[in-house]
Amino acid sequence: MTKKQSVEVLAPGGSYESITAAVAAGADAVYTGGARFGARAYANNLDQEQLCRAIDYVHLHGRKLYLTVNTLFKEQELDELYDYLAPFYECGLDSVLVQDLGVLSFIRENFPDLPVHASTQMTVTGPYGAKLLKEMGVSRVVTARELSLEEIRQIHQETGMEIETFVHGALCYCYSGQCLMSSLIGGRSGNRGRCAQPCRLPYEVRRGNRLENGRNERYVLSLKDLCALDLIPDIIEAGVYSLKIEGRMKSPRYTAGVTAMYRKYVDRYLRNGRKDYQVSPGDRKIISDLYDRGGFTEGYYHEHNGRDMVVLKEKPAFKESNSMLFSYLDQTYVESPLRKPASGQARIHAGQPAKFCLEAEGEGDRRVTVEVEGPVVEEAQKQPMTSEKICRQLGKTGNTPFFFEELSAQVDGQVFLPVQNLNELRRKGLEELEKALLSPYRRERKARKSEKMEKQEEKSADALENQPDQKPLWVVSVEERQQLAPVLEAQETDVVDIDADGFPAECWQETAEQCHQAGKQCFLMLPHIFRQEAEEYFGIYEAELRQAGFDGVVVRSLEEWGWLKAHDFLDELPMVFDAGLYGWNHLADQVLSQLGPIRLTMPVELTARELKAKGCAGQEILIYGNLPMMVSAQCMQKTTGGCTRKRGVLYLKDRTGKQMPVKNHCTFCYNTIYNASPLSLLGLEDLVRGLKPSALRLQFTTESPRETARCLKAFADGFLYGRKAEMPFAEFTRGHIKRGTE
Repeated sequence: MTKKQSVEVLAPGGSYESITAAVAAGADAVYTGGARFGARAYANNLDQEQLCRAIDYVHLHGRKLYLTVNTLFKEQELDELYDYLAPFYECGLDSVLVQDLGVLSFIRENFPDLPVHASTQMTVTGPYGAKLLKEMGVSRVVTARELSLEEIRQIHQETGMEIETFVHGALCYCYSGQCLMSSLIGGRSGNRGRCAQPCRLPYEVRRGNRLENGRNERYVLSLKDLCALDLIPDIIEAGVYSLKIEGRMKSPRYTAGVTAMYRKYVDRYLRNGRKDYQVSPGDRKIISDLYDRGGFTEGYYHEHNGRDMVVLKEKPAFKESNSMLFSYLDQTYVESPLRKPASGQARIHAGQPAKFCLEAEGEGDRRVTVEVEGPVVEEAQKQPMTSEKICRQLGKTGNTPFFFEELSAQVDGQVFLPVQNLNELRRKGLEELEKALLSPYRRERKARKSEKMEKQEEKSADALENQPDQKPLWVVSVEERQQLAPVLEAQETDVVDIDADGFPAECWQETAEQCHQAGKQCFLMLPHIFRQEAEEYFGIYEAELRQAGFDGVVVRSLEEWGWLKAHDFLDELPMVFDAGLYGWNHLADQVLSQLGPIRLTMPVELTARELKAKGCAGQEILIYGNLPMMVSAQCMQKTTGGCTRKRGVLYLKDRTGKQMPVKNHCTFCYNTIYNASPLSLLGLEDLVRGLKPSALRLQFTTESPRETARCLKAFADGFLYGRKAEMPFAEFTRGHIKRGTE
């Protein structure tokens, strides 16, 4: 494989016009969304006819098209997936991007030869998760935007998988796939492609009554756009195959301009290597003129986080546009879709059928030739037709995807053929040529195969639903050591989950013993994000983990499962999978269950009705807790006051006066932003009971010991003793248990 073949410039296609503009500007592949199931629900997504036309268009020009099916699927939506994908599969769709493990399983079962790429929504942060996805049939991973070049290189070296990373465009403050902020605040889920972008709003950062950010630095969640032009050599040499440009919500002009720029510099590197590789000031200005949110950043490739990556200041209300640049892009790319060169030779012999032979370059540089036949050529009564006139008429390719770079007509005798016959000959010829060029991409639809699997799952769910009511386990998770005493004093507690950041390794054994002496089980909650910091930490304290006497672990990512497997912990430590390992449908639950957990945790964005529809009996449900709205590699403390390497809590105050706790988990170097109001299902005991959970969880994050004790008593009264109980906090939320999310 040559260097040129090993690098792909991947452009966004938010509309059909953006797709043709991207191809004209030099994209090797385009990713786009259809009418359903894409993570950009508000883009100008393509309908079925447009999408099939787009697939054919890119294939005619030797490019690829990837379809985003990267949202989480509710149970009833699984039934729609086969019929949705089948027409695109038949057209030759090159791959689908997925987030949902149930969707991954469905596609591998029903479309086994359709490549699947793991979306960045899967939060792939290392080789353990990537290996697992490879075993599940994924051929490419889109890594989390937060990874360093070293981490990307490690994934590539240890898995051999194709790596796709973002090189340009918007950056999310939160790890993709780990954001509930839009969902909890406005009912529009980022996991459903409907993010309301609350991170682009202004906030005050407070420590108690003290303001930590300046009045003119309120955009603390809004990151600058990524621009990695300078890093192209580093990125390619780290093993990245596909360089991805973000921007499906942006214009065809933007798509064309950015794609052309990355095409230029990728080709420069592939041609000359690092020698004289430098981005010109003029090209930097072009990138800025196309879109500027408040400056650019090189992202996380060489920096774990930093104040310089955050916009902070409000964007100026006016910026003069570059009309000459915009006009050039429109004329060169947007309004001039690429057309495929072809050659043609007509044979117009009197008394014989007219013939037209066409040729073009097809898949894999092979030459494709077709020949069509028209009516019998007449003898000219007056003025015979010349080869020049015939070529002039046949060369009018109009709105077809072709143009003739070579065209000749072999004329024998005094010939005449009506213009409409020549037009029909050309039309038939170009149609047959297009059909022949696209035939290698066509597939036959396969019969749907998943009914048996679904019925088996329904049987299992029914069996659990029909089991007699049993007292569920009372699970309490704590992030702070000060919360442990009231939890152990509560006789109702069956299981205590302790946070790996709040409870350092030095105290694991002591804490587990305290729990056991109080008659409780003790589980270790692994971090939300498992990257190099976490791997190094657990590598250092692997012996302590084995010797602590934990009854199990709470797993929050596929990466953690892979690490536990690689270090032979799966047989030693029972696992509970947390809600961030999404099981929105029974197929996703099935995939997760095959990994061996003793329990799954119900997702927090589904209603009770949706949970019952997918089957949730026997799972764990969160009935109290400040939900993590964002898990971020950024650090609010570092942004506003500098890194202290000390755990602590700041508060984000929004325009309505709500204050959201922000906790920095320094052991593993990430931040969690919690909802301002805790989730409480107190008063909904019958609704929860109807879901038949095997465990009820109360999750304590920033509460004081007194608040923890009051909360434990109230929920025990309501859920265990049938007493009237009141929520000990003035404000709380029911989450999505009734209202759901878009």
